[in-house]
Amino acid sequence: MSETKLRELICVLAKSMFDRGLTGGSTGNISARTDDGGLLVSPTGTSFGRLDPARLARFDANGRFIDGDKPTKEMPLHSAFYDTRTTTGAVVHLHSCHSVAWSMMPEVDPDNFLPPMTPYSIMKLGKVKLLPFFMPGDPAMGAAVRGLAGKRSAVMLANHGPVVAGTDVEAACNAIEELEDTAKLAMLMRGYDAKMLTAEQVNQVVTQFNVEWEK
Repeated sequence: MSETKLRELICVLAKSMFDRGLTGGSTGNISARTDDGGLLVSPTGTSFGRLDPARLARFDANGRFIDGDKPTKEMPLHSAFYDTRTTTGAVVHLHSCHSVAWSMMPEVDPDNFLPPMTPYSIMKLGKVKLLPFFMPGDPAMGAAVRGLAGKRSAVMLANHGPVVAGTDVEAACNAIEELEDTAKLAMLMRGYDAKMLTAEQVNQVVTQFNVEWEK
């Protein structure tokens, strides 16, 4: 994909998520790998609803900032995924309401943040790791992702928001939306005796769709 088209696609997808309330105000950030190995990154303090393709921060293949507005302060998060997962072509971070709410619930499993409610969250996300609370912009968030050694494509920052890596920007956006939808289902079903997927059904999904699923 040409850089011009990638710039436009990043902004279209970001606006779509903003318009549907998946992240508000000037929250959230997004990045994508260019064909030459560089990165396009949303600028700091910008709204997903009003990103300008021409003003995205641009990094070269060596990680040097070369053009555009100042990038998001959450660059350590993005860099951690690119550096530890060779398949990463894009990273998205949102402040989506239901996933943040679910991160506050006492019954959440930190090693497997989302309950087994649908096959699609398993297929698109694998196991999601719940990380502890960090101050916004703290480089320790990136260090925590690096500590996972590339074994997870998605993490949830407690009381903050999800971060998802995908093979390309559309895959990353689709996956993070699946994360938010599953967290919404979990909140809706909280307190009910809901029927989750069985361990056997989860294993069938993992096997049939070749899902990364750390035991």
